[in-house]
Amino acid sequence: MSTTEKLTADEKALLEKMLSGEISLRKIEDHLDKDGSAKLRRAYLEAKENVSLDHVSTYTFDTEAVAKKNIENFIGAVQIPLGVAGEIKIDGDYAKGNYYLPLATTEGALVASVNRGCSIITKSGGATVRVFKNMMTRAPVFKFGSLGETKDFYDWLMLPETFDKMKKAADATTRFGALLEAQPFVSGNNVHLRLGFDTKDAMGMNMITIASEAITKLIADEKGVPCVSLSGNMCTDKKPTAINAILGRGKTVIAEARLSASFIEETLKCTAESMFDVNYRKNFIGSMRAGALGFNAHAANIVAAVFLACGQDPAHVVEGSLCVTEMDLADNGDLICSVTMPAVEVGTVGGGTSIATQQECLKLLGVAGAGEVPGANALALSEIVTAAVLAGEVSLVAAQAAGHLARAHAQLGR
Repeated sequence: MSTTEKLTADEKALLEKMLSGEISLRKIEDHLDKDGSAKLRRAYLEAKENVSLDHVSTYTFDTEAVAKKNIENFIGAVQIPLGVAGEIKIDGDYAKGNYYLPLATTEGALVASVNRGCSIITKSGGATVRVFKNMMTRAPVFKFGSLGETKDFYDWLMLPETFDKMKKAADATTRFGALLEAQPFVSGNNVHLRLGFDTKDAMGMNMITIASEAITKLIADEKGVPCVSLSGNMCTDKKPTAINAILGRGKTVIAEARLSASFIEETLKCTAESMFDVNYRKNFIGSMRAGALGFNAHAANIVAAVFLACGQDPAHVVEGSLCVTEMDLADNGDLICSVTMPAVEVGTVGGGTSIATQQECLKLLGVAGAGEVPGANALALSEIVTAAVLAGEVSLVAAQAAGHLARAHAQLGR
């Protein structure tokens, strides 16, 4: 049955007004609640485009809440298959214990690969994970008429008392966030001010955008310098950049596992030396020759799957792809495997984390909502994401070292 056939007489009258252009897709909410508006939009699209939208009409989350903060022109939901990998043993500063990893993906063999990696790591003693940096960034840009003005502004920014003023202005906009640093970058007569914030359990982009705006207003009042753009792309948000790879953004996290040579030979049907060789020639030489910013096998695969399952911003998979995967041979023949993730941008409050299905996945990991210690849940999630990436990297490199990649896909019918 089409959506139109399910409409009441009043709804059909509204649909006619939409089809005539009298009421827009956005303005239908002036006449109906969120669910009713979604139904009318589906009916409109079905009539205009001659398609059926029956499947996208099925969802379980709170429509009012989602349409208020997560989506505009709401028409329904797209379902993504959800699998689970694990358990994986994690020894982090914030994530400690065994975890099942929720992975939302349409790529066959991905969950199986990560699951194998979890088994490999756990049987080898688990993954050690540490967070090295925790700072979300926003970088407004300013322009000047001369180099002298540019240098004067730069010098003013570098004064300790200037930072104190900026911190006071920024911190006044939020109960949770705090300005940690302000680093200027100069190009000609342009100054990009890269501001770094602690955002606690939120990923924090909304929070720090408001705080950054307060800083630009302070600068305008103090120096008479207008802000050209609140984001000048030195942040850098949702783009692959060297500055994020080098300085980090969000959480900078490293995960490590040690695999014995005998375990690799008996269980993975390859050798520590062959895994080292694959990683070196594929992830280092191949990535370098290709001009890549990330040096890994498929880190973005795992980041995307966890992010979709747990309500993270999927565009931040870009920064997740900056991962560096290392495999070093120890003196005793063991293989020390690690992933360095310079920009894990996650939160456990705000954004998509409150949507019912995504919140269930966060609860599965024990990190839903704000932590008892502010920021602890988001830090734990960043460690879990990094451990999951390590599992995916170890599994894929081992499969390629053993020559099993194509066979695995064929067996799973992919």
